[in-house]
Formats: sequence, C-alpha cells, structure tokens
Amino acid sequence: MPKFASVDEYVAAQPAEVQELLATVRRIVAHEVPGATESIRYDMPVFGVGDSYLVHVAAWKRHLGLYPVPVFDGALEADVAPLRAAKDTVRLVYAVPFPDDLFRRILRELLARR
Repeated sequence: MPKFASVDEYVAAQPAEVQELLATVRRIVAHEVPGATESIRYDMPVFGVGDSYLVHVAAWKRHLGLYPVPVFDGALEADVAPLRAAKDTVRLVYAVPFPDDLFRRILRELLARR
C-alpha cells in the first residue's frame, strides 16, 4: 500500500471517478465542519476538529469507507444501517449515487458527539 504525504496526493492517486467523489466529500466536510483539518492517518485521509479526529475516508476498489462511524440512534441509524460493513464502518458503494444528505447528517452527528 502506498504512503501519502497529503490528502491532495491521496486524491491524485485515485481513478478520476473516485477523485470526484473525494472532492465531494471534501466540499461537504468544509461546509458542515468549518475549520476542519485534513491530514493523512493510517494511510488515508482524516478530517478533524481541533486536536480530535472526526472521520477517516478510504478509497477502495468498489466503495468509499468511512471510519469510525458509531451506531447512532433513531432515524439516522435506520438510514446508515444498510451501509454498514461492520460496527464502526460505513461503505458508500461507487455504483450507487453518493448520499450527500446522509453524509451531511453523519458529519453533524459526529460533530455533536465530540
């Protein structure tokens, strides 16, 4: 697995379609989490607030992975549950349109839980 020095480098190493999705992720994070930081941790992009990490994003062959995404309450968890690959993992499959609104809701909840 390659090592990346920056999120820009990570994005540039992905196929064009994945680069577009990662650009969408970055735009949504910038909008929902003003002042969010970007860095590489565990060889994948991570978005943070202050000294804490909010969410990691990894590009895989068929999906984007979000980590860690805890189990939520109520309607949010009902919407996230079909996308879970494991307890703290969410898979956003490339073959399905990117769920902008759901990703925004996940970010808001993660931010609220900090």
